[in-house]
Amino acid sequence: MQTTSINRCAWAGSDPLYCAYHDQEWGVPVHDDRLLFEFLTLEGAQAGLSWITILRKREGYRRAFAAFDPEAVARFTDAELVCLASEESIVRNRLKIASTRDNARAFLAVREEFDSFDAYLWRFVDGLPLQNARRTLSEVPASTAVSDQLSRDLKKRGFRFVGSTICYAFMQAVGMVNDHTVECFRWAELGGNIGENL
Repeated sequence: MQTTSINRCAWAGSDPLYCAYHDQEWGVPVHDDRLLFEFLTLEGAQAGLSWITILRKREGYRRAFAAFDPEAVARFTDAELVCLASEESIVRNRLKIASTRDNARAFLAVREEFDSFDAYLWRFVDGLPLQNARRTLSEVPASTAVSDQLSRDLKKRGFRFVGSTICYAFMQAVGMVNDHTVECFRWAELGGNIGENL
């Protein structure tokens, strides 16, 4: 039986969960507010940990945080947050857990002001994904001027665990930037064009 080799970004490795995330989600433009809140929460939870750790706990997070319904999370009581700190299916960091409620409340305030978090967020890239042409993983920055700007604005609005590096990872995840490397099959599928990036 002949196997077909697929060129992926080097970070995807061979873990089936990681590969599925890379192939189906990472870098795909997201405009659904609930999913944006999910990614914002997961990226904050990932700080100091590996992304595969968070992917393996994703279903646990969905159960623990009301399927990432920001209105429901915003109503969590202090007692509920304390209970979550003993929940093994998520990262049991009290600061990260508490920040999820804070972020839900800030998220709702942004949504009230801009009609949707999506409308607020995509203004930072003028509504279209930034197309890069990275040849190797080492060329991908940890943060950019845009993620710096997003981080500052989110912090000003009361969000937590939204440093520039976290914001850039979030931007990559929700497709605000196409950082698949050029040899990866997803780079061109998501709009990469070598002629436009030279």
